[in-house]
Amino acid sequence: MQFGRSYEEFEVGAVYKHWPGKTVTEYDDHLFCLLTMNHHPLHMDAHYAEETTQFGRNVVVGNYVYSLLLGMSVADVSGKAIANLEVESLRHVAPTFHGDTIYGETRVLDKWESRSKDDRGVVHVETIGYNQDGKVVCIFRRKVMVPKQSYLEARGGEQPGRPVPQPDKNWPGDPATHRADANS
Repeated sequence: MQFGRSYEEFEVGAVYKHWPGKTVTEYDDHLFCLLTMNHHPLHMDAHYAEETTQFGRNVVVGNYVYSLLLGMSVADVSGKAIANLEVESLRHVAPTFHGDTIYGETRVLDKWESRSKDDRGVVHVETIGYNQDGKVVCIFRRKVMVPKQSYLEARGGEQPGRPVPQPDKNWPGDPATHRADANS
């Protein structure tokens, strides 16, 4: 499974469709609100939402929708990132409700090599999130500093820092030869 991309792998105009989607539950929304101390009744109080809002029901807090889409994009965009540099815009286009399923995709808008270090570059992307009906609910643009292949090679390749399994008395010999046996 791919986990992010190096600078050379990004192409301007490419679109990455993030998979799978995520169905937003009331629990997800309430937990995110509680963790971030956003206690607005629009998100937490069903009676309030029914009686006093134009939607007549709870609306999922926008920062959760943004965070969900950001997380969805990691495997395709920023899994190898050195740094997230900037979120230049964030728009909540339409509300998300409990039970909606969110999908996302990211388009590469531009890319350029770093001026200060030759082993990295910056990728400018736009991510859109939409629900099960295809209705766009969130759009954001950001800039991500990503490594070039030379950076990755100097630090251990595709999975830097990953340890190698060592044999022990319960699993003698080369661990690679025992992997199939361990599942049977």
